[in-house]
Amino acid sequence: MPKTTTSRKASLAPRRTDDLDARSRRARAERMAVTPIGGGVYEVDSESGHTYFVDLPGSRCTCPDHMYRGTRCKHLRRVAIEVDEGRVPPPGEMAVDCTVCDTTLFVDERDDGPYCCEHCELAPGETVVDAESDDLLVVVRTTDRRADEVQVPGHDCTVAEYPKNERYPDDDPVVEALYPLPSGMAADEVRPHHLRPYSFPISRLERRYR
Repeated sequence: MPKTTTSRKASLAPRRTDDLDARSRRARAERMAVTPIGGGVYEVDSESGHTYFVDLPGSRCTCPDHMYRGTRCKHLRRVAIEVDEGRVPPPGEMAVDCTVCDTTLFVDERDDGPYCCEHCELAPGETVVDAESDDLLVVVRTTDRRADEVQVPGHDCTVAEYPKNERYPDDDPVVEALYPLPSGMAADEVRPHHLRPYSFPISRLERRYR
């Protein structure tokens, strides 16, 4: 599920300020917290205790400095800084947790998940071990579907409900994987069932490091 990622209310470490004007220096030095609301809008809890709303794509802020003076205020600048430094997601993205390891990711606001970070996502061709059987498998792909959404062929249940998968999270991304062909099998002995991919919850599969 999307999460609300609020930057901690604090001043930011100084950068080279020789070429920064006063508002840019205050944007870094003052204690503020930024919370993404969605649609490119951010709530800014300012050092003064006032709360303002910044529309970053529209370069607008509800503070008096911007509303009445038409300036690019310190709140607009602070939001831009926090986006640039990866503290809050950019417009059009939202913060979510990786399903496997809880690392915070920034993903498209329209993405329904499940979500995997680069470290946890299994790439095609990777060799993995089935934690239930110690069998080796080769990854075909990591899908964008949850274990409780995918039906197991020939069984009246989902991947999440399959008996050997009941201890794994229902919202695990489903990974399709193949069992390697038996050693010594000739090409003319290969049948369609030998190349059938099986669906697994990602937490059931362990990487085999070389």
